[in-house]
Amino acid sequence: MKRFLMLPAVLLGVLCFVTGCKPTASTSSGAADSVIKIGEFASLSGSEASFGRSSHNGTLIAIDELNATGGLLGRKIELLTEDNQSKDGESATAVKKLISRDKVIAILGEVASGRSLEAAPICQQFKIPQVSPSSTNPKVTQMGDYIFRVCFEDRFQGGTVLAKFALESLQAKRVAILTDVSAPYSAGLTTYFKEQFVAKGGTVVVEQKFTKDDKDFKAQLTAIKSQNPDAIFLPVYYGPATLIALQARELGIKVPLFGGDGWEAPELVQGPGAAEALDGCFFSTHFAPDQDSPQAKEFVKKYEARFNAKPDAMAALGYDSAMVLADAVKRAGSTEGSKLRDALASTRDFQGVTGKMSLDADRNARKPAVIIQLKGGKFLYKETVNP
Repeated sequence: MKRFLMLPAVLLGVLCFVTGCKPTASTSSGAADSVIKIGEFASLSGSEASFGRSSHNGTLIAIDELNATGGLLGRKIELLTEDNQSKDGESATAVKKLISRDKVIAILGEVASGRSLEAAPICQQFKIPQVSPSSTNPKVTQMGDYIFRVCFEDRFQGGTVLAKFALESLQAKRVAILTDVSAPYSAGLTTYFKEQFVAKGGTVVVEQKFTKDDKDFKAQLTAIKSQNPDAIFLPVYYGPATLIALQARELGIKVPLFGGDGWEAPELVQGPGAAEALDGCFFSTHFAPDQDSPQAKEFVKKYEARFNAKPDAMAALGYDSAMVLADAVKRAGSTEGSKLRDALASTRDFQGVTGKMSLDADRNARKPAVIIQLKGGKFLYKETVNP
């Protein structure tokens, strides 16, 4: 497991040599008291690395901005990041290290719902607030009153946003669904989409399933084709979404495919035929770099200057997660866990890059979603859906 530090390790080592402390000493000792430690666990490598790196980049911009204006409570911020390599089991180990060894005041992470669910019981046990940038499964914040998120959750994304989009914008009355049953994210989106889509008059003509390591989807797609749906709902991550689109077009399936925020990664349209297979398809997400808001435009400018690329939703959410936590620290006037929890829970009308948000009684962000259309291999803003 790799460790990434915001403060240069050499600088910290020199500081510790001078003061006689250990590099991983708690905040109760010497040099460590001069900084506020925030932990982050992220998929910086492995199958969801595109999400993890983007979120981490947005977090870095936020921490740098905060430090440039004096940090928090008169102290600089040190971000300690652990790479869980997108692997099951690694997140729990990472978060235990950050809390027990490094004495962080709060945890940022994870992008994936399954890995946030793995870490949440530990944060709850130690009464250290956890703020997920983008885990949308409802169960995440149900793990305890120290668990928060700055993204909308799947009851809104699947039930309100995507069911409404399918019926009203796509004019799709008969939809097929292909679910990754090994991913809580995928299973959750399917459940909430079906509830609202059917309640509003739509018909799910066929449901098919697969698991994480499957690469051949032709049996499921053949079954879907036989039912002649108006569109196919793919509540999956970007890797299988690309493979499914390619194989669907090989089988002569021409209807639009649509999914959730798990699609948003450059890799979605990379590789032979991927952009063509997904042309005219759609996904819901939290942010579009071409949407018309002053906060979005300013963030795009900062991100491009630092990383020479346009930010995606994960980057914007990473930034917002750090800024919402910082706002809570300022209002609490303290880094104590229970005071931070109370301040986070009272977050209202916070203007983030991804929109104005308030945290509800269940610690979920209430905020708008956007729909992206794929055209010519590009992600283009189509519309906003408000809660």
